[in-house]
Amino acid sequence: MVKKKPADDLARRERQIMDVIHQLGEATVGEVLAQLSNPPSYSSVRTMIRLLESKGLLSHRQDGKRYVYKAIQSREAASKSALRKLMDVFFAGSATDAVAAILDVSSESLEPGDLDRMAKLIRQAKAEGK
Repeated sequence: MVKKKPADDLARRERQIMDVIHQLGEATVGEVLAQLSNPPSYSSVRTMIRLLESKGLLSHRQDGKRYVYKAIQSREAASKSALRKLMDVFFAGSATDAVAAILDVSSESLEPGDLDRMAKLIRQAKAEGK
């Protein structure tokens, strides 16, 4: 059994908060609140941020009376974790099914260069034995 990471079990709003913090680099509760669509109360956001910190996903530094939060995990690592969760939930862990769905949904907006890049990534994965 694969051990789950804290980022694998984020609720929708927690993921939104992490997205905001990744986007801003670091942020206070007020700055996060200002970026959320249909935001909950300030105290709810503060509670969720503290929970994310207790899960080991955020750290903070004090700036006067404010806490400024920063993601511990890089955006790239977080996106891989989110993609892994999406694949598990919607595609039974199948990368092939996930790629097929991506190609089906975005086929009209793909440029020839996009397909070339995907083909190159597949060749690299084959060469690395992934």
